[in-house]
Amino acid sequence: MPGAEFRPGQYKKEMRRMAEARKKTATHSFGEKVKHLGKRIALAKEKYILILPGIVWYAVFAYIPIFGLTLAFRKYMAKLGMFGSPWIGFKNFERVFADPAFFASIVTTLRINAGRLIFVFPFPILFALLINEVRLGRSKKILQSIYTFPNFLSWVIVASIMINILGQNGLVNGFLGSVFGTKKIAFLGKPEYFRPVIFATDVWKTAGWSAIIYMASISGIDTEQYEAAEIDGASRLQRMWYITLPGIKTTIMVLFILAVGNLMSGGFDQIFNLSNSATMKVAETLDMYIYRITFKGSVDFGFSSAVALFRSVINMLLLIAADRVSKAVGGSGLLG
Repeated sequence: MPGAEFRPGQYKKEMRRMAEARKKTATHSFGEKVKHLGKRIALAKEKYILILPGIVWYAVFAYIPIFGLTLAFRKYMAKLGMFGSPWIGFKNFERVFADPAFFASIVTTLRINAGRLIFVFPFPILFALLINEVRLGRSKKILQSIYTFPNFLSWVIVASIMINILGQNGLVNGFLGSVFGTKKIAFLGKPEYFRPVIFATDVWKTAGWSAIIYMASISGIDTEQYEAAEIDGASRLQRMWYITLPGIKTTIMVLFILAVGNLMSGGFDQIFNLSNSATMKVAETLDMYIYRITFKGSVDFGFSSAVALFRSVINMLLLIAADRVSKAVGGSGLLG
C-alpha cells in the first residue's frame, strides 16, 4: 500500500512462502504425471509386455556397453580394470590419426559401402516391385520363400559355397576350362575381383529379406489407384512407375538414410570370411582394421576403442546429414 513501511524480514518470509508453494505445485504436478503414466501402462499392459524383451535387449547390449567407450580416453591395464585404468586424454586418438593404415581403411570402407549403395541397395526395391506383379498368390509365396532363404545362412556357409563355385577348382573354373579351354581364374584371390564378389554375394544373400519391408509398404497402397489406372489404359510398367514407386518413396528414403548412416561400418562377417591374404589390401575396412589391431598384434583396447568411437561419431554425422539433405529436397526425414 502507498505509504506502508517496507519490512525486509516480512518480504523474505513472503518470498519463502511463494517458493514453497511453487515447489509443492511442481511436486504435485510431477506426481500426477507419474500416476497418469501408470494408468496408461496398465491399460495397455499387453503391448508393454510384448516390447519388454526388446527394451531389455537394447539396455543390456546397446546402452550399458556405452560406458566402455571411456576406454578410448584411458590407457587400459587389465589388473586395474576398465574404470581403474588411468586417463590419458586424447593420446589414443593422436596415435590413431598418425597411423597411415587407419586412413587407408577409411578409403576402403567408403569404396565398398558406396558401392553397396549403388549396386546392392536398389535390388530389394526391384525385387519387391517384380514380386508384386506376380498374380498367382501361391507362386508369389514360393518365390518369396526361395529368395528369402539365403538370409538365414551364415557368412561362413556362404563363403564355403563361393569357394566351391569360384575357387581355383570350383564349378565356374571347371566349366570354363572344359568348354572353352581357358586357364583357371582366381576369382577369390585377385584384388580386382574382390568388390564385385562382395556386391554379388550381398545381393544374393540379403535382397530377398530386405524386400519384405518394401512389400509390406506396397501392401498399404490403395488398390483403387491401380483399378482406376487400369481403366484408363495404363500398362503394368506405368502403374509400377506412377503408383507403386511413389507409394513406397517414404520407405525407400528412410532405408536409404539408414544405409548412409552405416557408410563407415557394416559387413564385417562377409568381408572377414571372403577375404584372404591376397585381397587384404582392398579388404581392410575399418571393422577389419579394428579386428587386426585388437586381436592380431599387441592387445590395446584403448587404441581400438578410439577407432570405434571415431567410426560411430562419423556414422552419426552422416546420418544427420543424409536426413537434412532428404528434407531439403522435399523428401521425408528420419529424425523428425
